[in-house]
Amino acid sequence: MFNSFGNILRVTTYGESHGVAIGGVIDGCPAGMQVDFKAIQNELDRRKPGQSKIVTQRKEPDTVEFLSGIFEGKTTGASIGFVIKNTNQKSKDYNHNTNVYRPSHADYTYDKKYGIRDHRGGGRTSARETANWVVAGALAKQLIKHININAFTSSVGDIFINKPYQDLDFTKTEGNMVRCPDNASAGKMIEKINQIRKAGDTIGGTITCVAQNMPIGLGEPIFNKLHAELGKAMLSINAVKGFEFGSGFCGAKMQGSEHNDIFNEDGTTQSNLSGGIQGGISNGMDVYFRVAFKPVATIMQNQQTINSEGDLTEIMGKGRHDPCVVPRAVPVVEALTALVLADFWLLNKTRKI
Repeated sequence: MFNSFGNILRVTTYGESHGVAIGGVIDGCPAGMQVDFKAIQNELDRRKPGQSKIVTQRKEPDTVEFLSGIFEGKTTGASIGFVIKNTNQKSKDYNHNTNVYRPSHADYTYDKKYGIRDHRGGGRTSARETANWVVAGALAKQLIKHININAFTSSVGDIFINKPYQDLDFTKTEGNMVRCPDNASAGKMIEKINQIRKAGDTIGGTITCVAQNMPIGLGEPIFNKLHAELGKAMLSINAVKGFEFGSGFCGAKMQGSEHNDIFNEDGTTQSNLSGGIQGGISNGMDVYFRVAFKPVATIMQNQQTINSEGDLTEIMGKGRHDPCVVPRAVPVVEALTALVLADFWLLNKTRKI
């Protein structure tokens, strides 16, 4: 099983949703970096469950404890070990699906691949794993604090922000429970999620992420292109079904004369349909992309499914689940973006004298 991500800056994680704890080891963080522990915990608080009425009501403090690699508040260059204790598991909520596969979950594929599965909340396949990524990403943000990374909810269902990101005030993102910097759109999104939740259903949406003050030269020209690594990171998030950067799929309808980003004398471009990446390498313009999340698979309605014997049966979701995963995924998107950019930033230091 692959449990590691990154090249020079590399995180390896462990743990299950209903196990004793989750955690990880971060390798490659340079020595001497002052660690802002409060900022790391703040990122975890943004992701944790139970923070509003439109997310899962599981109550976890998600307090991170660092075990190694930090001395007197600074990184030592050694492996940074950390742990997050699970404190509010209700494993009995999953007794009904011990031998039953939940539609659109990893239950069936995991069981067929390994011949065993932890049915309690999905075990290793649970989105609780993303808390580990947020810890590593929060450290990465401090390593590349010269780059500004902002993600936000850009749509829920058929409700979209109809403004370019340049017209949004990112300081407003945390001002509402859906994490949308456009207040008018946020109100509609929250109302939509509440309607869906009351009906025992779930809904999908999109997150847009923008990285500003980007250096030129991050990314490799062949297999480790910057947008390819960002795409790999985003597509590793539970429930993600799509990724596009820059003009994305809209660019497929355009002509070259429309799509080309014309240079200014200083090397900047008049437009940025390339999304800040050309030839797999950052060009100094804003890097921006959009991530599509499917509706959460667990719904509070009866659904037809099969059990481990191959018999048709019926299942209804129980327990505490997000009616829309998007608001809590915003800090996860930022964290993985920071990990990718910090990894390439360190890699770039080996590329020329």
